Amino acid sequence: MSLNLTLILLFIAASLTALCGWRGARPLDLSRAKPRMMPWRFLMLVFAALCMLLLIHVAGLFGAGPQPVTY
Repeated sequence: MSLNLTLILLFIAASLTALCGWRGARPLDLSRAKPRMMPWRFLMLVFAALCMLLLIHVAGLFGAGPQPVTY
């Protein structure tokens, strides 16, 4: 995967993490008859994990990682 695509996906995942965090932190409205149907906090954790994987991939693209052992 190229660096451009990785950074675009990282931006999207970070935006979705922030959106789900905001929606999950809103107070419960008991006046509505319907319960919440979206698990916002779980989705926030999923997108945050995706952000971590993409950050690791970006670091790998820049050469970070295990160095080869020379004897």
